[in-house]
Amino acid sequence: MTDVVVLGGGIGGLTAAHELGERGVDVTVFEANDRVGGKARSMPIADGPTALHGEHGFRFFPAFYRHVIDTMERIPDGSGTVADNLVETEATLIAGIDDPDKIASTESPDSLRDWLEALRPAFAEDLPAADVRFLLERLLYLLTACEDRRENELDNVSWWEFIDAENRSQEFRDRLAYATQALVALRPQVGSARTIGTVYLQLLFGQLDPTRPTERILNAPTSEAWFDPWVRYLESLGVDIRLNTPVERLEFDGRSVAGVVLADGTTVTADEYVLAVPVDIAPEFVTREMSRAAPELGRIERLDTAWMNGIQFYLTEDVDLTRGHQVYADAPWALTSISQRQFWADSEYDLGRRGPDAVEGVLSVIASDWDTPGIVYDRPARACTREEIATEVWAQLKAHLNGPTTTLTDDMLVDWFLDPAIVEIDGNGASETARADDDSGARRGAVRSSEPHPQVVENRSPLLINTVGSLRNRPPADVSISNLTLAGDYVRTNSDLASMESATEAGRRAANAILERRGIRGSRVPVWELEEPALFEPFKRQDRLRYRLGLPHPAEATQSIRTVARRLGGRS
Repeated sequence: MTDVVVLGGGIGGLTAAHELGERGVDVTVFEANDRVGGKARSMPIADGPTALHGEHGFRFFPAFYRHVIDTMERIPDGSGTVADNLVETEATLIAGIDDPDKIASTESPDSLRDWLEALRPAFAEDLPAADVRFLLERLLYLLTACEDRRENELDNVSWWEFIDAENRSQEFRDRLAYATQALVALRPQVGSARTIGTVYLQLLFGQLDPTRPTERILNAPTSEAWFDPWVRYLESLGVDIRLNTPVERLEFDGRSVAGVVLADGTTVTADEYVLAVPVDIAPEFVTREMSRAAPELGRIERLDTAWMNGIQFYLTEDVDLTRGHQVYADAPWALTSISQRQFWADSEYDLGRRGPDAVEGVLSVIASDWDTPGIVYDRPARACTREEIATEVWAQLKAHLNGPTTTLTDDMLVDWFLDPAIVEIDGNGASETARADDDSGARRGAVRSSEPHPQVVENRSPLLINTVGSLRNRPPADVSISNLTLAGDYVRTNSDLASMESATEAGRRAANAILERRGIRGSRVPVWELEEPALFEPFKRQDRLRYRLGLPHPAEATQSIRTVARRLGGRS
């Protein structure tokens, strides 16, 4: 018996445990894997205490992340806190195969002129003036739209349609329509204008705000810099974290959760239960009876997932790229990367003492498009073996980076680590014998098939993506079952984005619901709204009145004639 059981040791579950533990609540966390952190965890690529680490993908912390930063500032680490392990970036490289590379500063400018100059390479350079003007009009539309209009109208329109990408220049599509996909799990053709537009604005505001770093990353692999100190702190609060302990099901008596049944048959009971497993796993715990009692639980399975997985290349030298992200503008697999060694302090993670002696650099890459054919095998990533995926990504990197100042050669490549959630399947669609949570990253042989592009790998850890109209399917943290709360990045939060920030906010909301139920007053966990400039508030109030009267937003007329005609044609 415990006060609260948390199912899942990802960021959402650990956040709920953190907030409750600090307020004297007895918490037990059950985690199926051998380490906490969910998709954000680091994984040793070999046995031993000095093994190199790989990850699902690199972590980055833009300025609008408030909940996760506040949590990190309250986790002791040595003489400071985990937040001290965050390092500011300086610039983003936008690399193209044929076009010249462009550099966009991520440092906080000192003046409006500096801000405009920093943003120019990212979205204005080489764009037709009409496209730039249209984009500004669209952003003003978002900034002056009331919340009801955003939720009930803009959530039902794709970002692609909202910015009229089909009728804009190719440069506009390459530079803007895909801008958010490069860094977060947002796909312009399917993501809502509400969510993608909001996040896009937050990224721009983060560039403008001189009081906060525009963008930061960690000074070591995530588990070393964040999760290991977090576990130590939670255990000091009395939180019981049980690794390698999968949960089989929730017991429901028709009104409340009566217990959790572990995989070994043990039943554990508590006063409160927090479901913090991933979005693709959560529906497995929701029975028909639970959906009847809390219909919002039944809508979780309607949320969509996609593939967005990482691969790390370990190199003989530290490749001199920008001190920040690299965005490969026309890479068919929508690649982004960070050359990580330059950010990793030897005091926190001495690369020279880990792995093969030859490793001096780590290039961490994320592939966001698994459906477009590549440049080596002319197949999408889904139709490639693990070895072929590594070869293809490496080739796309070389095609973009090799030039007068940077050269990647095959002789530099010591080893690679592909997210072990990418598992090869046999000809019958069954996974090979290796376990999906095998953190060894072992490479497996190619699977042959006579079909043109058969799926060769499956993803055991897909990522939640925002889609048009999906807001209605996001459940609140406090559901209609009296002792059950949710703490995952699929919970409805202020950013509604699959991210560390959303997971942290969801964990806080779950903790607040439990604290309120238990009558623990005066201890509410802070939850912040996204900040937008106050000067737009009068326009939002005006639009709120227009919306209630059934009138369109004044900026609706800025949409292209072709798009308006298409909409009218659809209505008729």
